[in-house]
Amino acid sequence: MKLYYAADSCALAAHIALEEAGLPHTLARIDHATKLTADGDSLLSVNPKGCVPALVLDDGQVLTESAAILQYIADLAPAARLAPPAGSFGRYRLAEWLNFVSSELHQVFMRFTIADAPPAVLAGTVQKLSNRYAYAAKVLGAQPYLLGDDYSVADTFLYVTTRWCKSVGIDIAQWPSLARHAAAIAARPGVVRALAAEGLGG
Repeated sequence: MKLYYAADSCALAAHIALEEAGLPHTLARIDHATKLTADGDSLLSVNPKGCVPALVLDDGQVLTESAAILQYIADLAPAARLAPPAGSFGRYRLAEWLNFVSSELHQVFMRFTIADAPPAVLAGTVQKLSNRYAYAAKVLGAQPYLLGDDYSVADTFLYVTTRWCKSVGIDIAQWPSLARHAAAIAARPGVVRALAAEGLGG
């Protein structure tokens, strides 16, 4: 499989999942501005939506959107226990959290990429993100992972967004349970390998 990604983007979650699942893969790093890889490969030819992650499967099919890719990777390696079994209620809880992180965190962060966004809009965005992280922290205050005692790809996705908090002036230390969770995820071997491959710090 081949993962198209941009460094420290939401695609990091898929990259981590591939590492944790132990699945063979190659990486194609995209320049945000040009949508090209270093060797001139175009992201748009792979994903016309023009965004990462995009996962090219061994049979040539392309899968996009983090929530879908994360579940696909988890299902390819059930022994890695990255997701509850399909059809179980836990799987719907996983979908619930993946959608929460995608729509209530990741997409909200995208407001900071709007050129000349009014300060009031950015302040409101910080407040909205803070409210959402406070909710996740409350859940994590009662259990080690988003789904309870078991780690899942939802934890990976949440961790990736917490990496962006400092850049917008949010200190996750104000939520000790969230900070604990982020530190625990950052220490996982698969996470360490993915960060090193992308040239990122923990």
